[in-house]
Amino acid sequence: MDYTALLKSLETLSVAQAISEGEVLFPWLESIHVLAIVLVVGVIATVDLRLLGWASKNRAVNELSTELLPLTWIAFAVAAITGALLFISKANVYGHNFFFIGKMVLLVLAGLNMAYFHRVTWPGVAQWGETPLTTPAAAKVAGGLSLLFWVTIVAFGRWIGFTT
Repeated sequence: MDYTALLKSLETLSVAQAISEGEVLFPWLESIHVLAIVLVVGVIATVDLRLLGWASKNRAVNELSTELLPLTWIAFAVAAITGALLFISKANVYGHNFFFIGKMVLLVLAGLNMAYFHRVTWPGVAQWGETPLTTPAAAKVAGGLSLLFWVTIVAFGRWIGFTT
């Protein structure tokens, strides 16, 4: 099955048709998706700004991350579920949209950045995570890249609505 045929077959699912043909489901899902993304980006930005030494300087990085990480994952799960439901309602349109594809690529890059940070830089957080003066360059780069990725993800998400 080719890509376009796969996308069109997703649109034939009963849940996809209910979302696209109904007057209520799409706006509700979109609203929940946006609220979840706002929470994800807000929490991630808080940690990223701490990594950069620009905010929350009185909080240890590992303390801040430990408190906020569960909230981030819950909000991300809600965003992913609602995003997937929105996607299947117009899969063929979104699947060929430059900004949607770009958003997905940026999400992968944000995930790879996070994975690299947690695998390589995070293990030493006990030594550098207490004060902004000791934040290593690798942590600052990871925080800066994360902010860049997430701001661009949000921008691309907005452009999707204007280009479909």
